[in-house]
Amino acid sequence: MNADILNLLRDPAGVPFYPVVFQGLYILTWALHALFVFLSLGSLGLSLYGTYKQKSDETWKFLTPHLLQTGKISVSLLIVLGVAPLLFTQVIYDPNWYTINTLSGLWVVIFIYTLLIGYSMYYWYYYANKKGATSTKLIGIISFLLLLFAGLLMHIFSVQAIQPEKWLEWYAPNGIIDTSGLTFNPETFRYLFFISLSIPAVGLFLQNYSDFLENTKNSNKEFLIKIKNFGTKLASSGLLLSLILFLIWSFEIGKTTDIFSSLIILFGFLLIFATIKLKNSYLTSILFLVFLLVISGFREYLRFNIMNNLGYNIYEYPVNIEWSSISMFILTFISLGAVGVTFIATIAWKVGKNDGYFDASKDKVVTLLANSVLWILSSWCIVYFAWGFYILFKNSL
Repeated sequence: MNADILNLLRDPAGVPFYPVVFQGLYILTWALHALFVFLSLGSLGLSLYGTYKQKSDETWKFLTPHLLQTGKISVSLLIVLGVAPLLFTQVIYDPNWYTINTLSGLWVVIFIYTLLIGYSMYYWYYYANKKGATSTKLIGIISFLLLLFAGLLMHIFSVQAIQPEKWLEWYAPNGIIDTSGLTFNPETFRYLFFISLSIPAVGLFLQNYSDFLENTKNSNKEFLIKIKNFGTKLASSGLLLSLILFLIWSFEIGKTTDIFSSLIILFGFLLIFATIKLKNSYLTSILFLVFLLVISGFREYLRFNIMNNLGYNIYEYPVNIEWSSISMFILTFISLGAVGVTFIATIAWKVGKNDGYFDASKDKVVTLLANSVLWILSSWCIVYFAWGFYILFKNSL
C-alpha cells in the first residue's frame, strides 16, 4: 500500500477543523472510554468471584451487588464514550477505518451483536443475583466472556488498521480475492496488556469505595479497612502484571527503549507506589487516568509514525473550516456536557453520602443544577433545529 492510494482514499471534502485538534480529542476520549472498559470488566470479573463467596462471607454479600451495579453503569458509559474516539479517528484516518470495515466486515457486525447480547446478559446477571437465582454464576460468566470477546474484536480492528502494508495480502491472499469479511489478526500481548488494566481499575475503585463510605454515620470501619487493603493489593499487583505485559508487547514491536515506552513504565511504577502509599485514593485514581492518557498518546504516536512513514501525513489533510459546526460542538460540550455531567456527579455524590432518604428538591446546589440542565437542554434543542432549518433553506432555496 503506497501513499498515493492512501491519499486517494481520503474524504475529498477535507476535514472541518485542524487535524491536530481531532488527534488530541481522540487521545482524550479514548482514555475516558478505556477507563470504563477496564472498570466494567474488572467489576464484572470480581463480582463473579463474589457470587462464590457471598454465601459464606458477609463482606462479599454486601460488596458483590455494588460491584454489579458499578459494572452495569460502566458498560453504559463505555458504549457512549466509545462513539467519540471512533468518530475522531474516522475523520483523520478514514482510509484505515473504511478499509478495516471491508476486510473484517462480518466481524464488525458480530461485534455489535456480541456487545448487545453481552450487555443484555449483564442485566440478566444483575437481576438474577438480586433474586438469588441458581443460574447467576453461569449467566455472569457468559456475559463476561462475551464482553471480553467484544474487546478482542475491537483490538483486532485497531491492530489491522495500522498495517496498511498487509491490506492487499489480506484482501487477496495468494492472488485470490477474499470477500468473506473474516480477516482476523490479533496481537496477543497487546490485547492481554490492555485487559490486564482491568485489575488495577477495580482495585482503585475499591479504594475509592472505602474512602467514600468512611465518613458516613453507619459505616463499618473494619469492613472498609478490609476492602481498601484488598483494593490496594489488586491495584499494585495488577499494575505490575500490566507493566510486564507491556514490556513484552513493546519488545515485540521494537519500542522497548522508546521515550513513550519509558514514560509508561516510569509512570506505572509511580502509580504502584501511589496505590500503596497515598492515603487519598481519589488522587491515585486521577493519576491512573493520566496513565491512561499516556497510553492513549502512545497508541496515537505509533499510528501516526506508521502512517507518516508510508507518506500519509494527517497534517497535510485539506482543511475546510466549518465554524458553524465547530461552534455548535464547543457550545454543546461546555454548556450541556459540562453542566449535565456536574449535575449527575453531584447528585450521585450527595445520595451516596446521605445516610437516609435524600430529598433533592431541598438541596440548593442540586436544584440549581437541575434547573440549569433543563433550561440549557431546551435552549440547545431550539438552537439546534433553528440552525439546521436555516442551513437547509439557505442551501436549497
